[in-house]
Amino acid sequence: MYQHVQPNNTNHIHANGHNVPTKATTNGTMCANGALGTEGPEAPETDASGTGRMRKPLERNGSTQNHAVHLERRLGLFSGVALIVGTMIGSGIFVSPSGLLVRTGSVGVSFIIWLACGVLSLLGALAYAELGTMNTSSGAEWAYFMDAYGPAPAFLFSWVSTLVLKPSQMAIICLSFAQYAVEAFVTECDPPRGVVKMVALVAIVMILFVNCYSVNLGMAVQNVFTAAKLVAVVVVICGGAWKLMQGNTQHLSNAFNGPMPNVGAIATAFYTGLWAYDGWNNLNYVTEEIKNPSKNLPRSIIIGIPLVTLCYALINISYLAAMSPQEMIESEAVAVTFGNRILGALAWLMPLSVTISTFGSANGTLFAAGRLCFAASREGHLLDILSYVHVRRLTPAPGLIFHLHRLDILRRSDAGPDRDALHQTQPSPALQSADHHSRCGLGHLRVSRGGTNFRDPTR
Repeated sequence: MYQHVQPNNTNHIHANGHNVPTKATTNGTMCANGALGTEGPEAPETDASGTGRMRKPLERNGSTQNHAVHLERRLGLFSGVALIVGTMIGSGIFVSPSGLLVRTGSVGVSFIIWLACGVLSLLGALAYAELGTMNTSSGAEWAYFMDAYGPAPAFLFSWVSTLVLKPSQMAIICLSFAQYAVEAFVTECDPPRGVVKMVALVAIVMILFVNCYSVNLGMAVQNVFTAAKLVAVVVVICGGAWKLMQGNTQHLSNAFNGPMPNVGAIATAFYTGLWAYDGWNNLNYVTEEIKNPSKNLPRSIIIGIPLVTLCYALINISYLAAMSPQEMIESEAVAVTFGNRILGALAWLMPLSVTISTFGSANGTLFAAGRLCFAASREGHLLDILSYVHVRRLTPAPGLIFHLHRLDILRRSDAGPDRDALHQTQPSPALQSADHHSRCGLGHLRVSRGGTNFRDPTR
């Protein structure tokens, strides 16, 4: 059912000068799961040691032998945009966009921070686009740490990410999904916590099955749910435009009234805003499965992140056209309150939109997390069994299933009505630290390599 490459004594000498044990040659009839399709000629071999093979700088894509088992390049431009947009837009913009209002106390300042966070995310993503076109290995930060800093930081990142960060993300997003899915049927009291946890568990198992069964099915689910959540965004924007045309601009005309927030409040507001944009780097985790990554990776980023920024800005304007800033702050679910005021009998569309949005975000999160686990284990940084690939379905099933090890988060979680607390439990500082060090790694590589082998991702 599963095949992987048998490790031997061959070491690949990478551009960073570190000898990193890899599993990229075949032995007998077993096939290499780490043999991932590449574009361009293979690096020449050397006989310096009789066993070593010199690779081109910034490339670590495995063997391209015809008999090798490998993940196929199946993601086009549309799927790339869907993975970025579908992962970035979760429940936050529908449930607790008032976090910036709480911290700044100003509509105008909060709006500027929403846009600034979008610009910062785009700049970071463009750096990742350049890294991703130079190094077409999956794994995002893990692969870039390998090139810039060596195997030790990459090893640490892979363990922290696969043991804590990614499983925690998955559990928290599915708890948000379960909270609103159960609320659709329990209207007279708070949803029972045991039921919420059970629904979250069912959602995780469903997403896991879909992604283990077929890459195409997993991306089809992602594409459909991304399209559905964009429809919900359009509904909110159209409702806000209708209220603005009626002259409801009083909450926007005096946007900068009131005292200016202090530096600490602005910093925490940026933290909240950047959490809403989290997920912009997910496409870099699956670079080996992107068709023509040198073009589709940067194009997906350039399309996806400005689209999300535009959606966030217009949604906030729409909310303020229908309710006051204080009403937004007091609302437990801003989109639900908006729907009750604007949509009338169709108000049920807003809770449905939240469940759709969170389910799609969870699917994209697991899709990307499984590839990180697969890529790191292929280099010997994680358990060898996690580098297996299903021989017929060509999915990294063990790497996906591994993320079930943190289901105890559901048991220990205190899933309840405090949604904002639930959303802010994400380990964003650790993720943002990894993003920052990856971008620093790009500068380090540019200086140390003298600007060679680098491409402009916007071309």
